[in-house]
Amino acid sequence: MAPTIQYELSEPPSDAVSSVTFAPSSPTRLLVSSWDRHVYLYDISSGEEGGKLIQKYEHRAPVLDVCFGADDNEAFSAGMDWQVKRINLETGEQTVLSNHGAPVKSVVYSREHSLLVSASWDSTLHFHDLKNEGKEPTTVKLPAKPHSLSISASKLVVAMASRLVYIYDLKSTLLIASEGAGDIADPQPWQQRESSLKFMTRAVACMPNDDGYASSSIEGRVAVEWFDPSSESQTRKYAFKCHRQPDPESEGADIVYPVNALAFHPVHGTFASGGGDGVVALWDANAKRRIRQYQKYPQSVAALAFSCDGNYLAIGVCPGFENGQEDYTGEGVTKVYVRELGETEAKGKGAKKPIELIADEAGTLEADFLVEYVTADIDLDSTNPKMPFSPVFELQSSHSGSGSGTSSGHVIAYSSIDHNACASS
Repeated sequence: MAPTIQYELSEPPSDAVSSVTFAPSSPTRLLVSSWDRHVYLYDISSGEEGGKLIQKYEHRAPVLDVCFGADDNEAFSAGMDWQVKRINLETGEQTVLSNHGAPVKSVVYSREHSLLVSASWDSTLHFHDLKNEGKEPTTVKLPAKPHSLSISASKLVVAMASRLVYIYDLKSTLLIASEGAGDIADPQPWQQRESSLKFMTRAVACMPNDDGYASSSIEGRVAVEWFDPSSESQTRKYAFKCHRQPDPESEGADIVYPVNALAFHPVHGTFASGGGDGVVALWDANAKRRIRQYQKYPQSVAALAFSCDGNYLAIGVCPGFENGQEDYTGEGVTKVYVRELGETEAKGKGAKKPIELIADEAGTLEADFLVEYVTADIDLDSTNPKMPFSPVFELQSSHSGSGSGTSSGHVIAYSSIDHNACASS
């Protein structure tokens, strides 16, 4: 591969990128799905500059998602033709596994359970038990339209409209799928939650250690939650602002962009977010810190994926509707970038040590401190260079900040940390 840290794939899709994903075993084998009705297979280990396009797989309609299957030569696609397909990446043969009643938004595969799950805008899931070839999938009805799916070793997370989140236990769900034969089942999810985010969910991604998940919204926020239903574990969940840019036409205001993509690093457990502002940032979920932010890309970031060894990050970039354009075309401006990561580039930095809260006589804390509200539900304004507080360590009454309400709780201060990293919401 070329020695550059980052490069563009030389033959990108001609329309918007819908998803990118690396092979489960080969860190240099990359699939990209697109609205141009194709799935693209690349080899990024090639000595050719910009990688090598191995093959394109044409579909009847735009492809909304793609994932690898049991090995590096099997893939599954979902799209606007309402179909879920298996693709033999060696021969190019495509087999229809099921038909939904509307476009299929997402498809994920569990190698631990040989289970394929598809989510459609007809508000259903299809569970395909691939250990039993030829068996019809089991259909599960959802209470709302699904926006995103993610899978871990033991859990399936379904983010839906109306801020609904269903979490399924894969072991029990597989049992239902194996017993059914084209039936409509009504398994109760392991957990039913309401999203911590107040606006529509855009993406969801499970942690590689099977502990929890992150979700993102159209309103420039990311939430991090844990599966463990205990009250102790649930108090750890938090949300923060990100992917916001200063509004040049309004002093002190921000332009808020959707967070379109999330991806967890398979080794370090940190995660990347990509937004409509064309920015990719790396975050440490446990330490609640931003690790780094990359140079802005020329268009909206639509999709992200880490390779199986964590050495590469694929970034799908294409125009969005964030800037008010009415006529859409991705031709000529759709790009797929591959970034080769340094050994510690995506490694977490750990939490800052708490220090004594220091405030001036006016009760103002300078902006080189991050303040975490442990028990409060407060919207911290990351764009405000100064944040007013009562000049005591324990806040017993109220906090008044730009755009925030009032709340009580105690405050922990950390020094020298970026405010975009972890403002509790």
